[in-house]
Amino acid sequence: MPKRMRFTIWRPLVAAVTAALLAAFLAPMTAHAAPRESKPVYSYEHAIREAVWVDTGLDHDRDGKHDRVAVDIVRPREAAAQGRKVPVVMDASPYYSCCGRGNESQKKTYDASGNVVQMPLFYDNYFVPRGYAFVGVDLAGTNRSDGCVDVGGRSDILSAKAVVDWLNGRARAYTTRTGTTRATATAWTNGRTGMIGKSWDGTIANGVAATGVEGLKTIVPISAISSWYDYYFQQGAPLYDSGPEWLSDYVDSPDARAKCGAVQQMLVDGAPRTGDWTPLWTERDYVKDARKVRASVFLIHGMQDLNVRMKHVGQWWDALAKNGVERKIWLSQTGHVDPFDFRRAEWVETLHRWFDHELLGYDNGIDREPMADIERHPDQWVTSKVWPPRGTATTTLRPAEGTQPGVGTLGTAKGKGTESFTDDPQHSETDWAANIDRPTPDKAGFVTRPLTRDLRLSGSSEVTVTATPTTSTAHLSAVLVDLGPDTIRDYATSGEGISTLTDRTCWGASTTGDSACFKETKAKTADVDYTVVSRGWADLGNYASDLKGVPLTPGKAYTITLDLAATDHVVPAGHRLALIVAGTDKDLIDPPSAKPTLTLDLSRTKARLPLVGGAPAFIRATTGSVSVAPAVTPLDGVTAPRGAHRIPEGGR
Repeated sequence: MPKRMRFTIWRPLVAAVTAALLAAFLAPMTAHAAPRESKPVYSYEHAIREAVWVDTGLDHDRDGKHDRVAVDIVRPREAAAQGRKVPVVMDASPYYSCCGRGNESQKKTYDASGNVVQMPLFYDNYFVPRGYAFVGVDLAGTNRSDGCVDVGGRSDILSAKAVVDWLNGRARAYTTRTGTTRATATAWTNGRTGMIGKSWDGTIANGVAATGVEGLKTIVPISAISSWYDYYFQQGAPLYDSGPEWLSDYVDSPDARAKCGAVQQMLVDGAPRTGDWTPLWTERDYVKDARKVRASVFLIHGMQDLNVRMKHVGQWWDALAKNGVERKIWLSQTGHVDPFDFRRAEWVETLHRWFDHELLGYDNGIDREPMADIERHPDQWVTSKVWPPRGTATTTLRPAEGTQPGVGTLGTAKGKGTESFTDDPQHSETDWAANIDRPTPDKAGFVTRPLTRDLRLSGSSEVTVTATPTTSTAHLSAVLVDLGPDTIRDYATSGEGISTLTDRTCWGASTTGDSACFKETKAKTADVDYTVVSRGWADLGNYASDLKGVPLTPGKAYTITLDLAATDHVVPAGHRLALIVAGTDKDLIDPPSAKPTLTLDLSRTKARLPLVGGAPAFIRATTGSVSVAPAVTPLDGVTAPRGAHRIPEGGR
């Protein structure tokens, strides 16, 4: 996605292939010589480059003709000559002409015949020599495609799905945008397709997988959306000061801008700034259709991504787990950053093995390796056999009054008393955390005693508050903070945790027009006294329903549960864990129309956290004893708090 958060704005060698090597690669394998890795035996320089236009069956731009989407293809010429069918790596994107892809904002370029010369990123350079086709799809309404961008709706998803259908012989395509000469794919591909992409591209992969389309074998969504409502709102609280029409206008081709006024208006009308759930959001909620997913999922996300926030990970991962989808996950300390730019060598190797396993059927063991890779410190990674780990349990912690107003305690005993704060839209979670031990009028903070053992949170949390407002509208923020010194990736500055260098490394084969060499990066770090672990927001007017907000009665108490984003974080021994409840989180949600004072009833306020080891682990870490440990609720490798229990039947 374009960086709309307030922190940032955005950001040749070809060896000849010997006949002997090619023959050896193409020769039938014996049972004792099953391949474990695809090798770069095909020429990238001489690869077939072609373009087709796939009929989507839609007329979203209302010009009386079916919309066709442009599909640029790079595939190995030798395989075609041998009649060898190849699988497909596919990236469907709205960004190929308007904005570019990757850390260097590469765009598609074309020769005089209209065939692609430069395909952004390394996927074609690396995978085509290894026996894959790479397919770059211009999303409907962008670059050389017909139709309109509808920001995750039917046009977006079905235009990409139509390409998967065409690759499997179920849809029509043509050699030109307006012509009648048909193009077929079944002669050169076996239809086995893997979709990949970052941000909006990865979101399309999620959406297409949620249709259950046959032939889509795996998806690799990077920093991707799982439900578009949660990109713009959280439980009624607005995350941005505009809606999906802004994004549509950002990527529309000139043709689309001329034809798609009705779609633009639909996006405005269907996404009211009230934050109410509408049919537009139901259409763009892929989580509800997770039961249809046939593809395996390799998910990558930054735990400090404040553009596509971690809530998208928790709810999608849980839904996939519930439906038994094969899955793998990487969680970094970065913001909205591609793994090619925070763990390059390991990423290329792992992605290669994943596609070999999922698309070529090679038994390389990747399916028997740990499910999760988690960046614990900059460039320091750990693994989990399953994620969240077995033995993770939902543990209830409760805030209580402290010795001074606004500075309370956090533990397992039931709280009593009240705490008050006044919304100050000029302050943020970092201001609150920096002043956790001082009474300030803009927050209520609750802190454990220093831990005697490490305490790991793994999964999604939720915080229930009972609050009495002084105005008819109020926003709430709940934040979990690790209080103690650390060195982290500096996600809040340009680069979102990486610095771009001048040296280049090469990943695949190059041509004159398409280099496989990209600028190196390194971790950009910061020394901190506290680390925000997880966040959640809500409009208190949504206390009765996630779907619709209502005006509040000043002086009346309301109870609401805020969903906090998934995370995986270890609070080290010697540090403290804090819960902060406040109003507007500057730069992360927009403020309400008034500046209410809210009073919390601590006896009816609690946090439910996914702790590895559950309540006994918390008690050991804070008291050194487990003599009165509450019962543990096992999660068995999934997470518990989802928030979905508050959605009326059929609401999504």
